[in-house]
This record gives sequence, C-alpha cells and structure tokens, in this order.
Amino acid sequence: MLAQRLARPSPFRTLPAFLMMAIVLPLLAGCGYNTIPTAEENAKAAWSEVLNQYQRRADLIPNLVETVKGYASHEKDTLDAVVEARAKATQITVTPETLKDPEALKKFQDAQAGLTSALSRLIAVSEAYPDLKANQNFLALQAQLEGTENRIAVSRRDYIQAVRDYNLTLKTFPSVLWATFWFRGNEPFANFTVDEDKMQPPKVDFGTKQGG
Repeated sequence: MLAQRLARPSPFRTLPAFLMMAIVLPLLAGCGYNTIPTAEENAKAAWSEVLNQYQRRADLIPNLVETVKGYASHEKDTLDAVVEARAKATQITVTPETLKDPEALKKFQDAQAGLTSALSRLIAVSEAYPDLKANQNFLALQAQLEGTENRIAVSRRDYIQAVRDYNLTLKTFPSVLWATFWFRGNEPFANFTVDEDKMQPPKVDFGTKQGG
C-alpha cells in the first residue's frame, strides 16, 4: 500500500505543472510563436496555387495545337516549338518542400517563360489565317489562355508577397527569436525574379491585338 501511495502522483505535485502550462502557452501564442509556421504554410499554399494555374495552362495547349494544326499544318516549326516547350515546362517541378532552392525555382521560371514565348508565336500565327481566327473552338481556347495568363500573374504576385512575409519572420524581431531557438531548420524560400512593375496582372492578348 505504501508503495502504491508513493507511485501515485500527488495533486499538489502536478498542480504547479498545470499552472506553468496555463501561463506559458498563452505567452507563446501572444509573443508570436505561431508567426513562422503560419507564414510558412501561407507561402506553401500560395505556391500550390501558382502550380495549379500553370497546370491549367498546360492542359489547354494540346487542344490549341490540334486546332491550329487543322488550319495551318505547314506551320510545323511553330507547332513543334510549343509542344517541346510544354514538355520541358511540365518536366520541371518545384514542390513546396523544395522552395528553399533558388536555382530550382529559376529553372522552373525559365521553362514557363519559354512556354509563354512559344505560345505567343503560335497565337500570332492566327493573323495569317482568317478561317482559324473565326473558328469558335480556337476563339474559346484563346480566351481561356488569356484568362489563365492573368490568373498566373495574380497567383505569382500572391506568392511573392507570401514569401516576403515568411522570409521577414525569419529575420525580424521578435519572430527571429523563435527562428533562432525553436525553428532552426526553417530557411528562407526562393522567390520569382520579377520586377516590381511586372507584379500586376498584365492584359494578355498574345500579340493578336498589338501585332506582336
């Protein structure tokens, strides 16, 4: 019986521990302990939206290529360039777990920029083919691509801001204290290499309205 009494935790012994937790936990939350993980998850979510929009664009391309081929099959070089650029863009991926690698993000960005350029040339081909320009399927695909380009611009802008917020939490007071003592494994995320004046969503027409 004595041994059981000694093994049984005394309520007077556990009470200080509960009181300490009741005091410390609110302090942790109030001092910004959750700031870093929250900002990190926001940045990852923003990146996932970037990937969704780029994938949406990639999914539209095969139908666009086939539609153009039906009216301008001899534009083989332009068509092949789009197919090749799409293949390269879809092969290079950056998961939320690898956002710490600037070189990986740069390769991804360059591949997507190459696809944008190839698409611009493909859409510009329609200027020489009145029947293609009037094709309802082509017009619908073009409108979807234009809308997707704007969504890409918006999602990129949101990601840029989310990464800035997250990276700042690792460098500024008081969250830098949490980064030093509790989140040592957290590293800054890579960001798009984009000028400030290009962060706003562009009005995209792939050159059909400006002759580009």
